[in-house]
Amino acid sequence: MGTSERRSGEELDRHDAVGARMRQFRKERGLTLRGLATHSGLSIGFLSQVERGISSIGLTALNSVATALDRSVAEFFNDAPPEEETEEEHAPVSHLPSHFTLTRSATAATEYISGQQTYRMLSARGPNLVLEPLLVHIAPGGKRENSYGHAGEEFAFVLEGELLYEVDGVEHRLHPGDSVHLRSTVPHSMFNDTDRVTTVVSVVTPRLF
Repeated sequence: MGTSERRSGEELDRHDAVGARMRQFRKERGLTLRGLATHSGLSIGFLSQVERGISSIGLTALNSVATALDRSVAEFFNDAPPEEETEEEHAPVSHLPSHFTLTRSATAATEYISGQQTYRMLSARGPNLVLEPLLVHIAPGGKRENSYGHAGEEFAFVLEGELLYEVDGVEHRLHPGDSVHLRSTVPHSMFNDTDRVTTVVSVVTPRLF
């Protein structure tokens, strides 16, 4: 089996794990799919597909689910980082104030995989910081998510590839150098309908982790 095949298998396992944990946490809370849909603002059909591993779920939508289930987003991933993070890799540098973090390119970054999307965290946690900067790799294919709105604000800048970004029912095709900035309460979704990986710098509020 080649490297790409092994990676695809690993991504599928993590994809399935997110849905499995969603089902587990939902049942622990005693919620039906309808109840979770009501609390998260996502459709019953979509949540059912995520739980069964048919559809992937983006981090912002997953944050809505996590909030509804009183969980952190990190708990939905098998390879979630431990609570105690090393000072060198994740915590703010000791001589810097709490409102400032510094992340070096050589520092190992935490990554999360959900379906076609791989999210790389671009900054350490800071108690007085509200932005969540991410480097997102979106693989081609997969099932397109329904548009949805949620609290916050977001910005996406395409580095490589193309991205189909729907905002309030209107589709916009983004190429390298293009960007979109919106209040997240407006229904929106993004999808890679090409045959190559798309890389995007994404900044969202509130913080997801």
